[in-house]
Amino acid sequence: MTTVGDRILDSALSKIGEKSLFTKELEDSLKDETVDFVVHSLKDLQTVLPEGMVIGCVNKRDDPYDAVVMHKKNKGRTLETLPEGSVIGTSSLRRISQIRRKYPHLAIKDIRGNLNTRFSKLDDADVYDAIVLAVAGLDRMGWSHRISQKLTSDVCMYAVSQGAIAVECRAADTDMLEILQTLHHRDTALRCVAERAFLRRLEGGCTVPVSTFTEITDDKLVIRGGVYSVDGKEVVEDEAETQLPKLPKTQAEGSNTHVYCSIVGGSDPATFLAAETVGIELAGKMIKRGAEAILTVAKRKAKEAIEEERVRKMARTENYKTAVSS
Repeated sequence: MTTVGDRILDSALSKIGEKSLFTKELEDSLKDETVDFVVHSLKDLQTVLPEGMVIGCVNKRDDPYDAVVMHKKNKGRTLETLPEGSVIGTSSLRRISQIRRKYPHLAIKDIRGNLNTRFSKLDDADVYDAIVLAVAGLDRMGWSHRISQKLTSDVCMYAVSQGAIAVECRAADTDMLEILQTLHHRDTALRCVAERAFLRRLEGGCTVPVSTFTEITDDKLVIRGGVYSVDGKEVVEDEAETQLPKLPKTQAEGSNTHVYCSIVGGSDPATFLAAETVGIELAGKMIKRGAEAILTVAKRKAKEAIEEERVRKMARTENYKTAVSS
């Protein structure tokens, strides 16, 4: 199946102006019962799902970080050591803002397409000095050897739920929920609940630069978050933590009915509630420190970019019609 995000490859995701870019067609098939469940990259899923839909399980998270893939002429370099004016390919506002903040000597240029297409643009077109991609995607495709540099959280925090695979199903399909729970990875799900709660409270999405980092150690969940202006000059970063309740020895009765940021909690609803709460808490702290003002400006600029893209496409269509008719 293909989605809007798969078909539109000549615009940055933030300029398309559609929600559920990589999920709508799949969810429509789920709704009309053509399929029983659908598999997503969790970072593509809205924090609020269509009515009657839930995330039945979250698989164990792959590496959530971003990676730099260098052009062969820059072998051995890092973003820091690239010459001034070097062109970095990415369409992610989150990556753009953090790279601009950390490495103002670099230039950013949009790049879209699947991994094969992006590698071709890097290797053959001689436009980009490097591109930035998710480590998880490179690992899954067997292209880990192309990674020149992994961006740690002090350089570029990752996207909410990046690296995690989610399986979405109908909320009323109890048989399917029971099956999917056998694939549920508790710690990954808890981290993603916290991250999604953080993003939902901020009312963010792909049109605004929001990043995060989470970890669970000795039943303590720590979440960090960042909100940035697109130019990287304004930033609010903060963190919060919570002690997670111990996992109960027996499954809670009716636990599959408890949902946290659209993710089914499984056998320990109190633990998932704690994860959701700490994500909301972090967002609240950052809003008080000015994150909302940054996001308001970012959303306004995103709307302007979407309108400019719409006008550009209309003009291109009209020019094509004129050329054909003449």
